[in-house]
Amino acid sequence: MKGNKHIWILILTAWCAAGCRKPYAPPVITNNKSYLVVEGNIDSGSDSTIITLSTTVNLNTHDTTTFQSGAQVSVEAEGGVSMPLQEQQYQPGRYYAAALNLDKTKKYRLHIVMPGNEYVSDYEGVKVNPPIDSVNYKIGSKGLQIFSNTHDPANNTRYYRWAYEEAWRFHSAFNSGLVVKNGAIVPRSSDEGIYYCYAGDRSSTIILASSAKLTQDVIFENPVILIPPNSEKLGIKYSILLKQYALTKAGYDFWENIKKNTEQLGSIFDAQPSQLVGNIHSVTHPNETVIGYISVTNMQSKRIYISSSALPASWQPDYKGSCELDSALFQNPNSKQNDVKVLILEGPLIPITTILKDSYVVLGYTASTLDCVDCRLRGKTEAPPFWTE
Repeated sequence: MKGNKHIWILILTAWCAAGCRKPYAPPVITNNKSYLVVEGNIDSGSDSTIITLSTTVNLNTHDTTTFQSGAQVSVEAEGGVSMPLQEQQYQPGRYYAAALNLDKTKKYRLHIVMPGNEYVSDYEGVKVNPPIDSVNYKIGSKGLQIFSNTHDPANNTRYYRWAYEEAWRFHSAFNSGLVVKNGAIVPRSSDEGIYYCYAGDRSSTIILASSAKLTQDVIFENPVILIPPNSEKLGIKYSILLKQYALTKAGYDFWENIKKNTEQLGSIFDAQPSQLVGNIHSVTHPNETVIGYISVTNMQSKRIYISSSALPASWQPDYKGSCELDSALFQNPNSKQNDVKVLILEGPLIPITTILKDSYVVLGYTASTLDCVDCRLRGKTEAPPFWTE
């Protein structure tokens, strides 16, 4: 009993301590100051250079990202030419330049001029990026694991970062062969199909690898993304475009720091938050914090396609979920009302098929809600320009 008494004292002390805790808002949350965020790379090869300017938002608010429009953005060669970037018309804060094909013997920086402020990145040499050897995948119990493989025969790269763009074909829960036009239900034409669509996404995690501790500059089966077996992405056909960037040691350290600060926090055993030291600085206000790291490299890419036929037959996405079919009758025997008029012609349901009596008399239609029928709510019916069937 004496031992149990000590246990109860410990429990009571812990409960009292928990009850006396006060909410604490650290200065980083309550600070109202926003910082410039510069995202992108200077592409030294034939690909486009795209730079996105935005500002940070307070963690203690519900504000959304603010993109910085109207800036003057350019790539400058050390002691030489300035190459302007144009802001994209329909994407404010996103600045673009076509293939720059830079001289690999020179150094380059990014120059940003905004109202009341001017920013520059450090001059960086061109980091030559070797091609991607392959993008492969393995089927496992947790889903489809995609890997990247690359190597540099000259052993000069050593530090790598990847990003990707996904695309997939999917279908809605139900296939509607009918459409309402001018108050009438008529067959849906082939160009009015809303059953099959295409959707896409971009990587939101930081993917890094280094061969600095290896004898050879080889990256073998570096994990890119794990897709669950029941994911809609794998239902029909999936594609991934992998983009590879070569980094300097300083650039790699910057991205690794961001990865630790954003993806590996949660317990006392995880990496603790640390300051993000990039290579972009304010000329006007030297003490101002700017978030970002501008590298100069030739982006390499490779796309693969994976069809559902190459995957286990048991990997089936739950397209229907909570979707159900309803019957809409011209004369409902229970309610005595015209369901077709109320639910389809004037209401929320989309007609799918005809309900017939003796193959001649139309009694009504099967129907379902818009989100269960129209795939355009989550994608587009037009295939992406790169898509191959």
